Amino acid sequence: MNDHAHDRDRLQALEDAGFPLDSLSAEQREVLRDLSAEELTLLLGLKERLDAAEPEVQAHSEIAGGALF
Repeated sequence: MNDHAHDRDRLQALEDAGFPLDSLSAEQREVLRDLSAEELTLLLGLKERLDAAEPEVQAHSEIAGGALF
């Protein structure tokens, strides 16, 4: 696979994970396109953990009226 295909794969992986690539500037997409494999893995892992914590944060804001967050 050539470098251009790897670039598309990185961006596709981010998009599949729910990153709003359409709202980013070309420069920001370029930064993401240039991520190393390790950086991509880390970013995707962080996104997954943040997404998993989201329902808990939402429940707290509903109970406390968002006063704690």
